[in-house]
Amino acid sequence: FNLFVDRDGMIRLPKVGVVSVAGLPFKEAKELIQKEYSKYFSGFEMNVSMGALRTITVYVVGNAQWPGAYTISSLSTIVNAMFAAGGPNKNGSMRDIQVKRDGRETVHFDLYDLLLKGDKSNDIRLMPQDVVFIPPIGPVAAIAGSVNNPALYELKSETKISQLVEMAGGMNTVAFKGRIQIERIVENTRQTVFESDLEKMKEQEISLQSGDIVKVYQVVPDKRVVRVSGAVQREGEYGFNPGMTVKDLMLLTGGPKYYTNKKEAELTRVTVTDQGPKTEKVILNLEKALEGESGDNLPLRENDYLFVRTVPEWKLYQTVTISGEVKYPGTYTIRKGEKLSSLITRAGGFTDRAYLKGAVFTRERVREIQQKQLDESADRLEREMAARGTLAVAAASSPEEAQIKSSETQQMKGFLAKVRQAKAKGRLVVPISDIGKGKGATEYIELEEGDSLFIPANPQSVQVSGSVFNQTAFVYDGNKGISDYIKLAGGYTENADKKRIYLLKVDGTAVRPEEGFTSIFWSKTSSQWESGGKQLDPGDTIVVPEQLERIAWMREIKDITQILYQIAVTAGVLLVAF
Repeated sequence: FNLFVDRDGMIRLPKVGVVSVAGLPFKEAKELIQKEYSKYFSGFEMNVSMGALRTITVYVVGNAQWPGAYTISSLSTIVNAMFAAGGPNKNGSMRDIQVKRDGRETVHFDLYDLLLKGDKSNDIRLMPQDVVFIPPIGPVAAIAGSVNNPALYELKSETKISQLVEMAGGMNTVAFKGRIQIERIVENTRQTVFESDLEKMKEQEISLQSGDIVKVYQVVPDKRVVRVSGAVQREGEYGFNPGMTVKDLMLLTGGPKYYTNKKEAELTRVTVTDQGPKTEKVILNLEKALEGESGDNLPLRENDYLFVRTVPEWKLYQTVTISGEVKYPGTYTIRKGEKLSSLITRAGGFTDRAYLKGAVFTRERVREIQQKQLDESADRLEREMAARGTLAVAAASSPEEAQIKSSETQQMKGFLAKVRQAKAKGRLVVPISDIGKGKGATEYIELEEGDSLFIPANPQSVQVSGSVFNQTAFVYDGNKGISDYIKLAGGYTENADKKRIYLLKVDGTAVRPEEGFTSIFWSKTSSQWESGGKQLDPGDTIVVPEQLERIAWMREIKDITQILYQIAVTAGVLLVAF
């Protein structure tokens, strides 16, 4: 059968009568019901289970995250109501939460008991229409440094330093109990009012004030070590012990590596003198030191540094890559002084489709130099743009002119970003000749770590880029000249700079007419650009630059044409103004 608890907390038990269960926990209510029935019956079994819970309305007010009226279970407590309302806000107290019932204060609840100690013995069950009031936060003090939970804590009544340390979870393992400091606001200035060890503070029973900051310092590291690096099994710092020798230290490292130079190791020692630190370097024979000979197995001092050298020019192996139209492409190890021709031979030589004019040989060292040059050009460009932009806006005579100058500044920033994105390829122009067909660069170019050689197949195309209407590639025709390909690309745009056309040759070189190259000129006979007997090669790129003079700010940038040309050649990127 089902029983209902009425408004007065009473239940009506069949054959027993009315019984009050108001305020009883469910477990005690079960025991009471069983006890009442045992007065009238014997030898029976009873099972009591919870049905539906009645809901009640309570009010959470004051400094709560979400103050308001809440409908909660009739078994809910202060903590349940606090969770429903999001807890105290940043201005709310956590240590004096009040429950008001029928206009009277019933209890003062301290959330710290629950959060820091797990104690909720004062967490009473709420009744209908109870008011949970969160007052403003009380006095606070901060604790920082070597404690387990550094934070800002609310104080309750008189609080000692030891109590604050306890609230912060105690000191951690690196705390130095011999130095604790209190900072306090005195006469509107923050001052250090007390500094001592924890025991003395406990003896003096110093009470905290609102706004105090307690600092717990950590143990000052006092390591006594020696250091070793280089060709040993385990580099690093090792604890120093009086009487320790070079041999002892080497044994701790696991010994030398197989490529160690056992004839020479360097011991560095710094001695403190009245005139300042004095550095002493000793070269010792590591092999003899490991054998225990006293002349080299020197006794160590604290902070000594031992550097164990490798054999001269040691490197386990160096690798280079060859790819494309060779018979056996891949990554090859090389010996010191090995030539490019040797690598090509080891790769089985070229295939029938190899296009040697278009060979791309890159080197990391060259890439770094090229990238440095690009970065320096970008830096110089940025300085000039910044100076010009600031002066131009300042000199504007009207708001409209200032707006135009500001727009130009944004264009300059966008252009500079493109320059910054250009990355050098590290291409080294090397004429590649077939093995056995005359000596070329392949016979004298020594390989370096990270070198790469790519042999393309015959591209059978010519690329047209820049200020033309259709930047694309066209099928190579040996009878066509530069003007023919520009016509195929739709001709020049109105911004094209016809006087500065140049070729990026497939072999990595660049040809500019203004440098005296007579292969590109205007023929009155054929009324077109001619190549002076040096025909275009498959894979060449015809570059038609923009007229930079049409852009006001570019006219005033020194060497802008040279910078764009450098980027096109070095990074293979053709930049436009915007």
